[in-house]
Amino acid sequence: MDNPPPPVQITCMEFDTDIIVVGGGLNGPVLALALSSAGLSVTVIDALPAPVRKKSGFDGRSYALALASARLMQGIGVWDTLDDKAQPILDIKVTDGRAGEGPSPFFMHFDHAEIEEGPMGYMVEDRHLRPALLKAMNAHKNITQISERRVTGQQTDPTGVRVTLDDGQTLRGRVLAGCDGRSSGTAKRAGIARTGWPYDQTALVCALEHALPHNGVAHQFFMPAGPLAILPLTGNRSSIVWSEKTDAAQRINEMPDSDYLDVLRPRFGSFLGEISLAGERFTYPLSLSLATELVADRTALVGDAAHGVHPIAGQGLNAGLRDIAALAEVLADASRRGEDIGARGTLERYQTWRRFDNATLALATDAFNRLFSNDNPLLRAARDIGMGLINKAPALRRGFIREAAGLTGDLPRLLRGRPL
Repeated sequence: MDNPPPPVQITCMEFDTDIIVVGGGLNGPVLALALSSAGLSVTVIDALPAPVRKKSGFDGRSYALALASARLMQGIGVWDTLDDKAQPILDIKVTDGRAGEGPSPFFMHFDHAEIEEGPMGYMVEDRHLRPALLKAMNAHKNITQISERRVTGQQTDPTGVRVTLDDGQTLRGRVLAGCDGRSSGTAKRAGIARTGWPYDQTALVCALEHALPHNGVAHQFFMPAGPLAILPLTGNRSSIVWSEKTDAAQRINEMPDSDYLDVLRPRFGSFLGEISLAGERFTYPLSLSLATELVADRTALVGDAAHGVHPIAGQGLNAGLRDIAALAEVLADASRRGEDIGARGTLERYQTWRRFDNATLALATDAFNRLFSNDNPLLRAARDIGMGLINKAPALRRGFIREAAGLTGDLPRLLRGRPL
């Protein structure tokens, strides 16, 4: 009689966490909070020390959160700590012109009163948003934070993913989420390529104090060298995102504060009275950068790791928050159904959901920048007439307002104000 075959040995693969999130800026913590609210365990790895991430002094950095993004913040439990520190965006005025000559008579004016949902969005300062996210993570038992560590390696297998940190520590999870920016190491290690191009523009970013109230109005002034965004903050202050040709931006940024303001004043105008700098000054080179895939084996990319766009419409962070809401919903629903949350088929649902929207945003911001960042008289006439026509068409205006508020398209539950 033949000997019976030996029993099959089934190895139980242990996991340190369900999702490993690489990057602790803004997208990483938001994703962690969304996933943990659905009962999933999350480990967030960030290269910065915790005290730097908790820095709460005003430095001028601020973010435009669309109304739908504010709903997400409510859904993950942080909006109540931000609400009284956020400045509602009530109107948006879009104009075209040249520095020192004032705006064209053709313009677009979007008033939040034309939709029922409320303000189109909110301006939130970095010094309030980042600590609020960190505080919420610290209070959540499903979230583990690892600071001052870099990921040096990642390997996937049929059941999970393992990452290696620069101190030799390893962690095993079911899914790896890359929230590590445009130079994403997560994407590179997963073999995901990028496509894109530089704009030969640099954004000069700062905050201003001004003599007159802004009344919650955001302004976008298009000039030949690039757009100037004036975004309302609480009090008589505004956030400035000022795009110039890179050589000019470097020269301007090297100027002392008084000369910097002298260059800005003809572009800014006098409608808010006298202006002065508040906080620090920053510069950011502008480019388009798109990952060719949003997912790989056991891996998903979110935010700037997936797509970096021109700030012309202020949608960069909001696009990342849409990624987060979609990925969190896909993973939460798969977990509730008992599916493998890291299976390629599961992650492909996220890619299918977000790929077209991200590509459309990238192409739209690129086209707008090319259309408006020039002094071609024919293009100037065409865009001015186009703005005038849109401004006189209520249905078109409402469409733009809803788009700015993040209320269009196939929205995940968190962006609709529903629980995950």
